[in-house]
Amino acid sequence: MSKDLSVLLDSPHLSDAHKAIVQKVLNGERITFDEGVFLYEHGELAFVGALANFIRERKNGNQTFFNRNFHIEPTNLCVYDCKFCSYSRLIKQRSDTDAWAFSMEDMMNIVRKYDGQPVTEVHIVGGVLPQYDLPFYLEFFGKIKQHRPSLHVKALTPVEYHYIFKKAKVTYEEGMKMIKEAGCDSMPGGGAEIFHPEIREQIAADKCTGEQWLRIHEIWHELGMRSNATMLYGHIERFEHRIDHMDELRQLQDKTGGFQTFIPLKFRNQDNQMSHIPESTAVEDLRNYAISRIYLDNFDHIKTYWPMIGRTTAQLSLAFGVDDLDGTIDDTTKIYSMAGSEEQNPVLTTQQLVDMIRKVGRQPIERDTLYHVVQDFTDVEFAEDKEFRGYVELPVINN
Repeated sequence: MSKDLSVLLDSPHLSDAHKAIVQKVLNGERITFDEGVFLYEHGELAFVGALANFIRERKNGNQTFFNRNFHIEPTNLCVYDCKFCSYSRLIKQRSDTDAWAFSMEDMMNIVRKYDGQPVTEVHIVGGVLPQYDLPFYLEFFGKIKQHRPSLHVKALTPVEYHYIFKKAKVTYEEGMKMIKEAGCDSMPGGGAEIFHPEIREQIAADKCTGEQWLRIHEIWHELGMRSNATMLYGHIERFEHRIDHMDELRQLQDKTGGFQTFIPLKFRNQDNQMSHIPESTAVEDLRNYAISRIYLDNFDHIKTYWPMIGRTTAQLSLAFGVDDLDGTIDDTTKIYSMAGSEEQNPVLTTQQLVDMIRKVGRQPIERDTLYHVVQDFTDVEFAEDKEFRGYVELPVINN
């Protein structure tokens, strides 16, 4: 567990403002908007890391979660023109060699590819196109559930839902109810970017607003369903915009309790309209994770996408408030590599992911999408299976 934070209260090197935040963390009290901005402006890495790790271990102990999942990205063609996006291609770029648009059968073939494998989740998110409309997704979700009822469908962001509901001329309330009934089990956190209109209008002016994003999640929560939340950081936003974003999420979580995890997403500048903006450093990435953990006191989990920041920084993040490394993923996901992520082949075996967690002294826990424990890998050993050219899990025998 973390060392006793109370020693910081006696440090001659910390200001009264720093110590006031330490005291709040020790007492389990909420920090204010201004204190959140203060941490960004005056919180050194070691300081915010100590606070974040204390909160992380108070909430989740030494556990670090992951799941076995795969991604389906229906298309990278899109009607929207987000300035930061390296992944999407405008409809007029349909002929580009790296553009794709899968049919429903194409995507069902991806699902079938995992038959017999111990994956628990399919994560579906992609570009926005007219043909991927409400009837299309209702049928698609239904087919997945018919084929593999136990597979958790985590699908589409408010950006996609806003578009398809408007096209179908249904309200958010009507649309989300239909999506739930079709077999969607939870909603990912994408499309949040930065809520504040000053920034959102510059980087993603033509898609749903921050208010609309929050409202769709709120309706989903009111249906008894769970979702995640993200924030795109490290571009033209200022520190107060990050805290404003997290404050909106914290307020909605107070109201609904429906968010499971928060995922800060690092802006990557490869092959997009914001390529002139330098990327944040690893130190700033870790500070951002830590401050997110401190500010979002009503979120149970903070997640990092290891393909986006790289395995080494992901391991380090486990000491800065992060308790979830997402999943084993698979090579069907192109969002990360096209954005210039650290991992150009974002695939890990279960053994590799478990080893990543163990090497930094954490306890690897396989979870399902809703954070039910599937298996505790603390005392699981792996042996190479020559016949299948993979790895099988062997229980530890205590002598």
